[in-house]
Amino acid sequence: MERTEAELIAAVLAGDAASFEPLVQKYSPRVFATARRYARRESEVEDIAQEVWLKAFDKLKSFRGEAPFEHWLMRLTVRTCYDFLRGHQRNRESAFSDLTDPESDWLERFVTQPEAVSENAEAARLLVARVLERLSPSARLIITLLEIEDRSVKEIAALTGWSVPLVKVRAFRARAEMRKILVKLPKDKYL
Repeated sequence: MERTEAELIAAVLAGDAASFEPLVQKYSPRVFATARRYARRESEVEDIAQEVWLKAFDKLKSFRGEAPFEHWLMRLTVRTCYDFLRGHQRNRESAFSDLTDPESDWLERFVTQPEAVSENAEAARLLVARVLERLSPSARLIITLLEIEDRSVKEIAALTGWSVPLVKVRAFRARAEMRKILVKLPKDKYL
């Protein structure tokens, strides 16, 4: 007989650590998918996921049950990803001169013939990833949640714990930061 999430959580809080395993099994795919949006290497994704589960276990007593466990866990996941981005910001700089040949080719074709570049979506995805990794942690978080995951401002506020006006301000600043990065592209070759 399968136990409900509430029963599993109650058992963990009562000292039965093994009851945490079904929660890990159920939500690990979602935690990993979210972490993959913020980290490039699989080892970093695994580190983030491990940190999420350690925090979830340690902070389980703060789960009040007013919202689904999944919402509480995803909020913790996003905050852990944000902490990861802040901690690794210095190591994430890369120059546009480091673009791979497919990325450079895609960008050059996009500038000269934007209608003809749809065949190389992978190069576009890699180029967007490079731009995102040059953003500050809060800007990357906002752009990822708002534009890539297509979440509403209210959802982002709930996930991050920020107010709705603060989310809007940070989104505005993130877009401005992204524009500054895009302006730094070598104009003679790409624009």
